[in-house]
Amino acid sequence: MTGIVNPVLPGCHPDPSVCRVGEDYYLVTSSFGYHPGLPLHRSRDLRTWELVGHVLEGDSWLDLDGLALSDGIWAPTIRWHAGTFVVVVTVAKNRSGATSYVTRATDPAGPWSPPLVLDAAGIDPDLFVDDDGRAWLSAARDSTTSGRGPGEIWMRELDLERLELVGPEHVLWHGAVAGAWIEAPHVYRKDGRYLLIGAEGGTGRDHAVTAATADVVTGPYRTDPRSPLLTHRHLGEGESLVQCVGHADLVESASGELWALVLGTRPLAGHHTLGRETFLVPARWDERGPVLAPGVGRVEGVADGAPRAGGRPPAWISLRGPVAGRVEPDDGAPDAVAVTLAPSPVSLRERGVPAFLGVRQDAHEFALSGRIDTTDLARRSVALVALQDEAAHVVVRVRSCADGPVVEAVQTLAGATRVLAGLPLTEEKVDLGIRSDGYRYELLAAPVRAAADRSVADAEPDWQVLAAVPHHELSSEVSDSFVGVVLGVVVEGAAGGPPATVTRVRYGTWDGPDTSTRLATTPAREATDVGQV
Repeated sequence: MTGIVNPVLPGCHPDPSVCRVGEDYYLVTSSFGYHPGLPLHRSRDLRTWELVGHVLEGDSWLDLDGLALSDGIWAPTIRWHAGTFVVVVTVAKNRSGATSYVTRATDPAGPWSPPLVLDAAGIDPDLFVDDDGRAWLSAARDSTTSGRGPGEIWMRELDLERLELVGPEHVLWHGAVAGAWIEAPHVYRKDGRYLLIGAEGGTGRDHAVTAATADVVTGPYRTDPRSPLLTHRHLGEGESLVQCVGHADLVESASGELWALVLGTRPLAGHHTLGRETFLVPARWDERGPVLAPGVGRVEGVADGAPRAGGRPPAWISLRGPVAGRVEPDDGAPDAVAVTLAPSPVSLRERGVPAFLGVRQDAHEFALSGRIDTTDLARRSVALVALQDEAAHVVVRVRSCADGPVVEAVQTLAGATRVLAGLPLTEEKVDLGIRSDGYRYELLAAPVRAAADRSVADAEPDWQVLAAVPHHELSSEVSDSFVGVVLGVVVEGAAGGPPATVTRVRYGTWDGPDTSTRLATTPAREATDVGQV
């Protein structure tokens, strides 16, 4: 594991799928109810990744309005064939597969073609192109075979010219573990044999990578007796910094080295808030098939303690669709950005498109801060938020009341919302903040005192802790969610109202701007549909 620092893609980036074109690797991950969908990263070494675009945005976007955040875009597979990238993916509703799609592009940065519907039941579609050029789509669904299951992997040929399924259907495998649902199939060919990789045990602590082999692509497949090829379920809670390991995809380097990308979590005190992340695992072939983490049998390269925020610029995302907003450099604070959003009456508790822009929380310890002008509220609520999903989030907000502006700490948990604390404001500006040591989220405010001396006006805020919420209340375990926390800005107000701007937005450590992550900027987006606006 020399030179590998895991996770290689921190924050909510689960269900990794990877392919190689020349010296470059391309990786896509699930995006659930986030917009844009299916972030696509590129790397030369599998260790450091840069975001080059999204598969689903613009003409290729799929409508997610009305869905829970843990529904939406699930478990893609990316492959490259004959000069074209192809992605297959499922849109899930009510925690099950609803519709599968295929899209393609000659440039991974886009544009991607408008997705076409596939007649494919289930979730987690895979695409395998054999040596003869024939393409095969596999997916996971409930078992259709009496006495076998509860799940099964099925396969059908995909016509790459017409992008439609043809020919008969083949049931390949019901998994290695009795009573466990099989999912996340990926098919490979090595030395004339076919290998089917799957995931079993659910995507929680019992998650595992299992495998089967066949002499013919359509089966029958025989369980690899070494299954599970990789799991952390036997290590015990607290005995490993990484849990929930599974959902593997394999890739060979140009020199023939074998690697696996898997998902995993980094819980603290039994709960994780970062979501499922992408980890890199060395592998090799032997006469029986792939060996994952040879000689070790576990994911390594994860530092002890609570890793701190910093490093790559995060991508800004909205919820379920595009919003009228922009992120741009802040002229008054070179190390920060300004976030501008047109107000929307859609709240974070609803399954619409609120006026929200945020970044994935990618470290346990972090700080998010921003400045709000209290003289320009115009019957709007402007807030910073740590969002798990529509039923679990905390905000520190500024809003107008009869006696003037107030700053409030508010929590929504299990769908119920309550104000934790409030502070009346007399100043024209206020700094808001959310920070965490990994074990709790603190909601903070610091009124900005008027000062003629710019050095005083730009001094470090005098933060007041309004409230603190234990981290497990925003965890995936308590929320029963598939996503991690997203940190951002939200503006609630009447449709058509003037936009609100939060200035001096910084995300990073709490030690000052020199150690903050430099936030990426985005061009203005004009919303064509923002829910109830």
